[in-house]
Amino acid sequence: MSAGRLATKPSVAPERFKTLLPSLQPTIYHDPNASKTSNAIRTLAWNPLGTYIATGADKTLRVWNVDKPNVRQTTELRGHAATIEKVAFNPTKELELCSVSSDGVVRFWDVKNKLVLKEVKGLGEAFTLAWAPHGECVVVGNKENKLFIISPTPTESDPISAHQQSTETNSIAFCWSGKRLFATTGEGKTRILTFPELQPAYEFDYKEGPEREFMLSGHTSSCITIELHPFNRYLATGGTDSLISLWETTEWNCVRTITKMTGLVRSLSFSWDGLFIVGGSDEGTGLEITVSETGEHLCTYKTRSSSPVVAWAPNRYALAYTDMGSLRVIGASSGGK
Repeated sequence: MSAGRLATKPSVAPERFKTLLPSLQPTIYHDPNASKTSNAIRTLAWNPLGTYIATGADKTLRVWNVDKPNVRQTTELRGHAATIEKVAFNPTKELELCSVSSDGVVRFWDVKNKLVLKEVKGLGEAFTLAWAPHGECVVVGNKENKLFIISPTPTESDPISAHQQSTETNSIAFCWSGKRLFATTGEGKTRILTFPELQPAYEFDYKEGPEREFMLSGHTSSCITIELHPFNRYLATGGTDSLISLWETTEWNCVRTITKMTGLVRSLSFSWDGLFIVGGSDEGTGLEITVSETGEHLCTYKTRSSSPVVAWAPNRYALAYTDMGSLRVIGASSGGK
């Protein structure tokens, strides 16, 4: 099923949101087999319609109906033999999911029928992935700093291509046109690469060697997560220095630095309208919500443990996060109640 841009709820003014959000109680999606440690769920992702959430915890890949928090009403997808590092839904299909595990296995799933559409092995210690915005391929990265381009089409041999990177490469994300790939590095920088060539998109004419490549320098230590604004206004990066940097996407200037986070910034997510941004961290006991247009700290949503993985729904103010080893969602109803 094709999932174009959805009709969304009206935006909420920051003043009202600041009062409303901390008062909401989360829906808890409890898996009795999951560990209760804060890092039990390593990855989560919404489907394009905002009706299902996939979670990866150890070797357990589970898809939750947002309106049905009982674990007996979930879909468990079995087959990974190692820790699931990343999950992401095809942005153009309702229930096609990609998962990557640390033993170098990538699987494409038909969630509705619990079928493996395709499996690709031998990718090393893989840990990150990103779908191209039109769903024609994914890029998977491993800890040997190699990026693989892989097609979800069962009849196509994979990987399509492999690209060794010259520096430690952490998180990756596409621009909305699919012509650029952003890659964060261990040096605290973000590379802007052409796609599918994965070559530097911008270079300085007056520099030579590695210094010739134009990169975004916004962190004093490793940059480990990245997220693009839903309407392309900003590129957000998070690092082990506890900072979130917001870059405007025309001249690539850093226009805002958010300093409210505790501990390294493990994940980032913009609300569907781009008004708010939240970061996930291995430390602290609260979700820090910031107004992206001003950098103003809006509010703290208290949690019982640290919440390293966070994600806003694609079409409304519903925020998924991890707390005490469980998936929780603020404003869970897919009906927008």
